[in-house]
Amino acid sequence: MTLIQRIGTKLYKETKYLRRDINHSLGFDESFFRNARGSRIVIYHGVCLKDHTRFNPIFIKLKTLEKHFQFYKKYFNVVSINDFYEQKFSKDKFNICITFDDGYANNHKYVLYLLAKYQIPATFFITAIRNEGLDILWNDFLGMVQVYGPKRLYYNNQWFYKNRFNQYFSEQTGEKFVEILRSGGFDVKQEMMNQLYPLVPYRDSKPDNEDYWLQMTQQQIRELSLSPFTTIGSHGYYHNDLSRININDATQEMVRSKQYLENITYQPVNSLAFPYGSYNSEVTCAAKHAGYDQLLCTDFHSAENLNDPTMRERFTINPFISTLNQMRATVTRRYE
Repeated sequence: MTLIQRIGTKLYKETKYLRRDINHSLGFDESFFRNARGSRIVIYHGVCLKDHTRFNPIFIKLKTLEKHFQFYKKYFNVVSINDFYEQKFSKDKFNICITFDDGYANNHKYVLYLLAKYQIPATFFITAIRNEGLDILWNDFLGMVQVYGPKRLYYNNQWFYKNRFNQYFSEQTGEKFVEILRSGGFDVKQEMMNQLYPLVPYRDSKPDNEDYWLQMTQQQIRELSLSPFTTIGSHGYYHNDLSRININDATQEMVRSKQYLENITYQPVNSLAFPYGSYNSEVTCAAKHAGYDQLLCTDFHSAENLNDPTMRERFTINPFISTLNQMRATVTRRYE
């Protein structure tokens, strides 16, 4: 696609989104949401007060999240993860199951209050990285390096260059730095964090940066689990891509993360959201043997997954569009 075509496509989408917002403000599309039927599991991640693209494009502003919750209460039926699996759905409304990934402290700080305020349930998929004495996920650390780091980065005998989107690429192979790291075990990622920490001493950075990287403590996880509106699930131990590492290591991650969370919450943890939505048949089989009967991905790989009662797809929230356009996309399961 040429530059002119990309610009034209972008303008077309923006015009369509604006037209929908205007129509909704005039009350012209009420019937679309009133008549919507079906169900969807949606994925949120981090929540912040401002500048939601500072390090990570999947963060959402608190005020936007509250608008989403208000919309859910007005038009949809919000169900827990257990009710979703048991298909305890409303026949008169579209059914929504809310999930948050990655275990950010901002979920405890901001979301817990909103769930109580609007009386709606949500599931939080959390890693066990705190059990390793760490308070940040490797990919969040890399996100900060990509913002604050140099134009050219020398690491492990390779030079990496940063493009205009703050992404590092190998000058030798053209491969993304993040993809190289994602394919390795946590020892590879921890070595990267140790070596590059002088570039991004995040613990000494501005206090308002904490919302973008800080992980929940064990006490905060415990407090979150005590709410009648929450369910706690696993998001792996280290936030590794379970489909790219050795299956024995992946199995240990799933077992150990389950034990870690159950020891904190004193509740059974039977749901697992695959980090990055990534999985394969070996991983799903190992997850079931580890005691998980709710397995969450983003997209099914085959018809076999469609017929697997433990597997469910999720739909990722787009923090760059209006609430109205997000809700329409959630119902249709496509961004257009």
